[in-house]
Amino acid sequence: MTIDVVGVTKRFKTFTALDHVNLTIHSGELVALLGPSGSGKTTLLRIIAGLEWPDTGEVRFDGEDALSRSVRERNVGFVFQHYALFRHMNVFENVAFGLRVRRGADKLPEAAIREKVNELLSLVQIDWLAERYPAQLSGGQRQRVALARALAISPRVLLLDEPFGALDAKVRKELRRWLRHLHEELPVTSVLVTHDQEEALELADRVVVMGHGRIEQVGSPAEVYDNPATAFVHDFIGETITLPGEVRGGALYFGTRALGLDPQGVGDGPARILARPHDVDLADPGTTPFAGKVLAVRTFGPTRRADVELTSTSGPVVVEAAVPHGQTLEPGTQVGLLPRRYRVFSQPAR
Repeated sequence: MTIDVVGVTKRFKTFTALDHVNLTIHSGELVALLGPSGSGKTTLLRIIAGLEWPDTGEVRFDGEDALSRSVRERNVGFVFQHYALFRHMNVFENVAFGLRVRRGADKLPEAAIREKVNELLSLVQIDWLAERYPAQLSGGQRQRVALARALAISPRVLLLDEPFGALDAKVRKELRRWLRHLHEELPVTSVLVTHDQEEALELADRVVVMGHGRIEQVGSPAEVYDNPATAFVHDFIGETITLPGEVRGGALYFGTRALGLDPQGVGDGPARILARPHDVDLADPGTTPFAGKVLAVRTFGPTRRADVELTSTSGPVVVEAAVPHGQTLEPGTQVGLLPRRYRVFSQPAR
């Protein structure tokens, strides 16, 4: 099912949670709403679900007005961060709940309910846990129960709000891969809310980066990482080195020295040169205006980083640069930084 969000605005007293948001989610795709706390992603998910109503704007399911429908009429499935399982029911009954409360023509016979629940438990690979209670399960197992319960009603839309946030890093990674594989088998449109960029980039067909109630960029995981549309996206997704600069007469400068870098159409004035740590080479300090002293070198796992203090006209600036394995670098060493790949953005007025 296709979801269209058209001109949606939502305010909570003086706070604007969503500011004229437009978004189309195509049938069968998994879209991640990615952004920091307060960016509006959960509010947008709740409006799609029918748990909140916008002040202005429209939400359409397959071209039809969804705002006139109740939560039940929208036929959406929910998976939340904290599972929301019924503690007094075993796994089987938790999954069966949505089917048992149906009334009228929608009500299924007991045999059909049992067949459906067993099929779902097998699909999410926890059929052997059917008689256990939530307190007897691990966090990852509880989240699989929550997902099976959401799928039991055969939803047209699956909404996942920080579904792995309460789990440890290893379990999160395992469940992400499993969910991606599961989604490819199911004919359902899925919307995932997360502040975890790795989760969004690994799981989603498209990523919607949100900030301050607005959509900053929509694109494939590769597009938003490799070609960020705004400085906000570049800063939020992946690691970023920020180098100060200034555009004067169509050329990019650091202090009084021309950098020989493309200003990428940015107009005259203060600028930010943003790059990924792995796209900045360590160089002889005499070959680049970005030269300074190494303050510290840190190693964590396969990654090594150096804090380099640059001297600019506005004072010292400390940036973090990647250090290749095998290269010896000591605090106090003078080094240069040479960006191979970078983006230039205007420095916003303070």
